[in-house]
Amino acid sequence: MKKTLLLFLLTATLAGPAFPQQASHTFGFADRDFVLDGRPFQMISGELHPARIPAEYWQHRIRMAKAMGCNTISAYIFWNYHEVEEGRFDFTTWNRDLARFAALVQQEGLWLILRPGPYVCAEWDFGGLPSYLLKIPDIKVRCMDPRYMAAAERYISAFAEVIKPLQITRGGPLLMLQIENEYGSYGNDRNYLLALEKAWRSQGVEVPFFTGDGPTPYMLEAGSLPGCAVGLDSGYDQGCFDLASAMNPGVPVFSSETYPGWLTHWGEEWARPDTAALLKEVRFLMETGKSFNFYVIHGGTNFGYTAGANSGGKGYEPDVTSYDYDAPISEQGRATPKYHALRRLIGSYLPEGKKLPDIPEPIPAISLPEIQMTAFTDLWSNLPEARHLVQPVPFEMLDQNQGMVLYRTTLTGHKSGKLKVTELHDFATVFLNGKYAGTLDRREGIQSLELPATNEAYPVLDILVEGMGHINFAQEIIDRKGITDRVTLNGMTLMNWDAFTLPLTAMTTARLKQHEVSREKPGVFFSGSFSLSRVADTYLDLSGYTKGQVWVNGHCLGRYWNIGPQQRLYCPACFMKEGENEILVFDLLQTEPEKIRGLEAPE
Repeated sequence: MKKTLLLFLLTATLAGPAFPQQASHTFGFADRDFVLDGRPFQMISGELHPARIPAEYWQHRIRMAKAMGCNTISAYIFWNYHEVEEGRFDFTTWNRDLARFAALVQQEGLWLILRPGPYVCAEWDFGGLPSYLLKIPDIKVRCMDPRYMAAAERYISAFAEVIKPLQITRGGPLLMLQIENEYGSYGNDRNYLLALEKAWRSQGVEVPFFTGDGPTPYMLEAGSLPGCAVGLDSGYDQGCFDLASAMNPGVPVFSSETYPGWLTHWGEEWARPDTAALLKEVRFLMETGKSFNFYVIHGGTNFGYTAGANSGGKGYEPDVTSYDYDAPISEQGRATPKYHALRRLIGSYLPEGKKLPDIPEPIPAISLPEIQMTAFTDLWSNLPEARHLVQPVPFEMLDQNQGMVLYRTTLTGHKSGKLKVTELHDFATVFLNGKYAGTLDRREGIQSLELPATNEAYPVLDILVEGMGHINFAQEIIDRKGITDRVTLNGMTLMNWDAFTLPLTAMTTARLKQHEVSREKPGVFFSGSFSLSRVADTYLDLSGYTKGQVWVNGHCLGRYWNIGPQQRLYCPACFMKEGENEILVFDLLQTEPEKIRGLEAPE
């Protein structure tokens, strides 16, 4: 018997946190109250996104939230992070293993609410929707378009299998599920929201639902559902709660997004919201016993190509790689002054004799000696086979999400003059007969440049287009990448193109062939190495480079851009190893290597 028990414990340890059997609990609504085990329950939640956090650090971040006073964890789930290609889902590997995330939440004695969309916004690429939908020329999303709904219902069916065992009705930590996200800011199709509710129920989801919208009459009317709790983004005073109760009576209302920080776009100053206003809001919520969720308590990182973009009145606004968000827990998991202020405030409402858990020890961080970089190869020597097109088409029509596409044509008729790319998405470098001619930038509204005259009878035009984040909010979310309309030269539409797809994934960068680099032609890969006797987190300083991406041991840390504000990219310890480590930088504009440093802090 003892031998069998020992074997079981050893197996469970090696397998990681299995989902534990827990005592039976109940959760529901009683008029305007959340009720847990028959008693009113004030939810104090902290939002974490598993996809933005290395799985190795999930438990640390959950414990940080608990030590700040949270009794619940909220998490957006990104459909396009889990449907890794059309019809193929991954809910089990690394930081896609949501059952493991839920088990860690429960292990720490916390509750869980999930926000799976299908659309979520969250400053995430395309708001979590999969880019393969954009291959359909006339697709309509977030509505009853049958093509969209077929894909959404397939996702709901796959995800429901993961979450059914996690529900409080089955001994798990999951209390509630959000239907869609801030729908009242986008549309008014109540049939769509009801269809999503029905789809979840038909797949065995039993827990209550909630919606989340801004506290305005039109948003709440269009975005809420009878019988679903109302989340407010945010519920900052009593008037917000009274409005929501009048619009949807008989259900609980809570602040589903109380904002400790805010997002930042490339070219802006770092967002640093007023902490005094935050503390005032949290004090009101605590004193009135209202439930709320910090969006976000810890933001994490937009690794790879996961950062989204906005289009809110300033044109195209791509998000930076860091999702630090000026949150209470920093990108690297450290307690900030804001964290300590909130911890003191929440702790002051604890019953006499109770205290918050100790703050976990910080994750170690290290500096690295300067890394000498060399020009390894260029993009031009690593082109795949071309796709022949009559006119350019967006990335998605070429089965590519982001990265780069090189569009090439031979000029006949006009050979020089005003080159215009109509609806360029998002950034391009232009070459004529292999010579750099300039850049185009959607963010700055620059879609044209002057092509110089050449002595060639039939000059070759190359337009290398970088797709940045798909817009994730409001009415511009149908945001295909690349050359999305046409290219003209002096008003003449240019025909007959070759397209070279360059997704720049770990797989494609691993196949790069070394080649001598021309210092005259940007589009260069730089490589270097560094040795470690121990691994720890670091921030790679890319301030010597111009615009591109960086990989460490094949892991894409994300984008850098010298317009700032971000100059240092977070590299977690799990991306590195003891001994020799490889670093690869692709720069769109730079042809000379610069040294790279690793630093302990982001600034």
